[in-house]
Amino acid sequence: MEVVYFFLFLVVSTMSVSASPDYLTALRSSILFFEGQRSGFLPVNQRAAWRSHSGLKDGFDQGVNLVGGYYDAGDNVKFGLPMAFTITMLSWSVLEYGHYMRMAGEYGHALQAIKWGTDYFIKAHPQPNILWGEVGDGGSDHYCWQRPEDMTTSRRAYHISESNPGSDLAGETAAAMAAASIVFRHSRPSYSKLLVAHAEQLFQFADTHRGRYDSSMKVARMYYASESGYNDELLWAAFWLYEATADERYINYAVDNAQNLGGTGWAMTEFSWDVKYAGLQVLATKILLQGRGSNAEVLKQYQSKAEFFMCACLQKNQDKNIGRTSGGLIYKRAWNNMQYVTSASFLMTVYSDYLSKSHQHLQCPTGQVGGNELLNMAKSQVDYILGNNPRGTSYMVGVGSNYPQKIHHRGASIVSYKVDSSFIACRMGYETWFSYGSADPNIHVGAVVGGPDENDNYADDRADFEQSEPATYNNAPLVGVLARMYGLSTTYRSQHSTPAIPSKLQRLVTAHYFAVGVLL
Repeated sequence: MEVVYFFLFLVVSTMSVSASPDYLTALRSSILFFEGQRSGFLPVNQRAAWRSHSGLKDGFDQGVNLVGGYYDAGDNVKFGLPMAFTITMLSWSVLEYGHYMRMAGEYGHALQAIKWGTDYFIKAHPQPNILWGEVGDGGSDHYCWQRPEDMTTSRRAYHISESNPGSDLAGETAAAMAAASIVFRHSRPSYSKLLVAHAEQLFQFADTHRGRYDSSMKVARMYYASESGYNDELLWAAFWLYEATADERYINYAVDNAQNLGGTGWAMTEFSWDVKYAGLQVLATKILLQGRGSNAEVLKQYQSKAEFFMCACLQKNQDKNIGRTSGGLIYKRAWNNMQYVTSASFLMTVYSDYLSKSHQHLQCPTGQVGGNELLNMAKSQVDYILGNNPRGTSYMVGVGSNYPQKIHHRGASIVSYKVDSSFIACRMGYETWFSYGSADPNIHVGAVVGGPDENDNYADDRADFEQSEPATYNNAPLVGVLARMYGLSTTYRSQHSTPAIPSKLQRLVTAHYFAVGVLL
């Protein structure tokens, strides 16, 4: 069998040797990953060279243009709720650590990743109370193993409306567009205002016509059920709209509804595409520590719940803490545990910075904690992901010398359409490529897989989707943490400078974004 491997060599600036992971390469790779997840017409500057155009008629049968957006994970479905969370977290990452991304030469790529999502959301929201929330369905998609470029599965689109509401979906999409509007405020002011307008309409829609999206779009229930309901998304969207507009109505909404929507009631040990409470509690704390907003007493109640989450991450609560593997990895669930690792690491990182800037400490039941302990905990999680773990495995594809070779991802596991455009039928992909025992023909650089089990064991097995499938919401929070770690390492090196020694990667670097190698 002819196997074609695509290798992408990123241009890396000179770095001195360090015992720490290569945060610069990891940051660049984590952002590049999103290009491999794109749906629609790919641009001429597409760097994930093994991908081609796909989903070019999405929504057309129902009279709407839904071309674009992202495939959520290793399948070819566009799920609106996790996609929106992805864009919210990418935007938050840029807002907090965009200056480090500029230092790394990745700021433009990060903004492109955000805009690929928000351009799609604008299409998906053609009327104030209509939001298209899914294209394709998991059942028919999972029956087939095909490249996105070959899809023969259903591309039916699903939406929410006044009569079939989805406050969680509309709320998260409002949060995403509000957060992104801040990112584009100076570089694209007209686009930023457009995003705010959509966000405000979506928030109004979510709040006025309440209901769970997976009750209106039952097709999503098996894959992205809204177990937490929609109260958290309403508060999440309100906080982000306050950040985007400085309109007191939104902070007042979050204050007035703090108790009845659970914002000051729920003490969490999870932050994810489904459960937003810990994130909004951290955002509320930022507003409080910066001396903004109304009713500091209620914001302090939000802060107490944010601190519960931080203490749980550090295992410094007296009763309810977040578990860890013996190797030190945060562990919540068997299925795609890494999403909880990256999201918790992001919240710890920003909270550490909020505390440091306000000269405050974290108060846990077991005692007072400095912000640096949170940052060190976040660093330990990133270092684990990048290979500092009992297996010596990097769980980010293409980074390090020992990373997953057979990920649960249709596009990565099948020969590139650009190399062999021969049609691959629905079940043929399973027979020819899914069961193929060798490494993926396309290296999906930057993909963060589901990760090891509670005993730090990992099966590099395409069939083990719990461990080997990547997802956009694994990467989005990690982008911010990696930017922070890169900035931290750069500061350290500037203070402890030594002569730079070219790395193996630097010697391989080319003047182009990618090079193609063919093994016959």
